[in-house]
Amino acid sequence: MDRRDSSRRETPVDRRDVLRAAALAPLAPLVAPGTPPPDWARLRGRLAGTLVLPGDAGYATARRLYNPAYDRVRPGGVAYCESAADVSACLAFARDNRVPVTARSGGHSYAGWSTGKGLVIDLSRMRSVAYDGPRFSGPSQGAAKPDPYSDGRATIGAGAKLIDVYDRLSRHDVSVPAGTCPTVGIGGLTLGGGLGVVSRKHGLTCDALESVRVVTADGRVVACDATRNPGLFWACRGGGGGNFGVAVSFTFRTFETGDATVFFLQWPWSKARAVVRAWQSWAPSAPEELWSSLHLARSAGGLSVELAGTYLGRKSSLDRLLAPLVGRAGRPSSRSARTVSHLEAMKIMGGCSSMPVAECRRIPRTTFSAKSHMAYRTLPEDGIRALVNGVARGGRHMVLMDAMGGAIRRVDPTATAFPHRAALFSVQYYQDGMDRSWLRALHADMSQYFGINAYVNYIDPDLENWRTAYYGPNAARLAEVKATYDPGRLFRLPQGL
Repeated sequence: MDRRDSSRRETPVDRRDVLRAAALAPLAPLVAPGTPPPDWARLRGRLAGTLVLPGDAGYATARRLYNPAYDRVRPGGVAYCESAADVSACLAFARDNRVPVTARSGGHSYAGWSTGKGLVIDLSRMRSVAYDGPRFSGPSQGAAKPDPYSDGRATIGAGAKLIDVYDRLSRHDVSVPAGTCPTVGIGGLTLGGGLGVVSRKHGLTCDALESVRVVTADGRVVACDATRNPGLFWACRGGGGGNFGVAVSFTFRTFETGDATVFFLQWPWSKARAVVRAWQSWAPSAPEELWSSLHLARSAGGLSVELAGTYLGRKSSLDRLLAPLVGRAGRPSSRSARTVSHLEAMKIMGGCSSMPVAECRRIPRTTFSAKSHMAYRTLPEDGIRALVNGVARGGRHMVLMDAMGGAIRRVDPTATAFPHRAALFSVQYYQDGMDRSWLRALHADMSQYFGINAYVNYIDPDLENWRTAYYGPNAARLAEVKATYDPGRLFRLPQGL
């Protein structure tokens, strides 16, 4: 629920077959013919954690990602690492045996690239969430502060799921800006930038990052911040996971939480164009405390237009803030809003409202495919028409547009590796199943309006000019960081730097 350049029509089957093969076999074999097989038993003996091999109990579970479409990928081994030392041992094994290696925090890679046919380093046991700082009480969201962050710091293991981050920090009345899906790992989210529900007020996840510990390709555990390994620190703030090393823990500045109001508005499909027109002009410039996501969907129930959002304040102020949108789009057919705790707001946005946290960790896996754009300008009338007509085509799919602006925009595009600071909103094209034909068609239609800009955390195996799409002017500097910290290219993805 979080839920490219394809402007040309796809040429015959062979290109699609190549892309599909890349998605299902992320890393090309490194082992030369005649090389002795890896000594997996030796690796097992070096780990404090658990190594799961084909034939072992638990292998079927160990190789799963969030998307069941990638269940067919069979890693040579999955290492549940307990520490940075375990990660270092895994990288030594991969180097010595020329085994492809992939790191996994939450397993939500849209292209399935958090698994592979070699060694998967699973960080899910490195999920601690520690807070150091004052505990706050009472709402404070309305207070004007030059710096929205508190004096507290949260140190979080790379395998922690977002629902656990929100839950543990809520006990201290603080949080960090992060995403919506409860089972996404904090590691992958941060490394790709980290768009989320409070980004307009508090910035991206990577904007709150103060330091990160990374195990580099040569097995060293290095601390990265503004003064220690600053180039690698810069790259870890939006340069994408799987490129430079294995991040094992993050230290973030936290912000004090208060009440939040979640709201939902729905319109009949006949109003879809009017709603898109009104929303794209209103949402990016709304008060920073107000975030919204516009959904155009076709499902078994038909076509729908819904606005979901979060306001970091109380319901009594929300109507005034929504009035400009409603005045332009027309009166919604249904409307609801309620003020809840910050944790409950994150659960509602994550689709597990009123569930225990343990249930939020077990949301059902979903087979889906997706593409994205980063919108630097609003759609003209013919673009709005193309978008609405595209959603109306047969199938089960959705377009999600998430408001940006605010604190995201105030950061220079080169200050971190995430380049899309000036984007007005992100666009995600989301389709049930793995038939990408609808995605490709609508994405191609919309590329004439949005260009090729895309979000690396919605990684897209179709993209040809992906370096520019994901990283823009920061691609060259990222390549320099790659050459410095992984000169032998141990970490290799199909869209790897």
